[in-house]
Amino acid sequence: MRKFAASAAGMALALSALGLTVAPSATAATPCPSGAVCIRETNGTILNKNIFYRYGAHNLNNVTGERVLVNNQTGGAGFQVCKGYNGTNCSVVSRHVGEYAPYDFTPINSVVLVR
Repeated sequence: MRKFAASAAGMALALSALGLTVAPSATAATPCPSGAVCIRETNGTILNKNIFYRYGAHNLNNVTGERVLVNNQTGGAGFQVCKGYNGTNCSVVSRHVGEYAPYDFTPINSVVLVR
């Protein structure tokens, strides 16, 4: 995988290549807790099973269709979305804090939190 500069322009380019884009600021129905990465349901809620705090791979269960991913980690921590279980076949690391534009999670089977 190519490494991109941590600049906003570099991150935007990396995310758009994956189909992930940063969404404009919006008030969410259910906030993602500080220090976590969350997957928001289509109705705006966040299920407990889709709130991730621990670094490493998190396998997804029944997460399909368009979802909003929220990175609310601190200290510059990031995440990857992966087509395989246990953190395999992953995207580049995304470190932007906030909501990402809706993304099709149907082919995504895990999310990896990285320092």
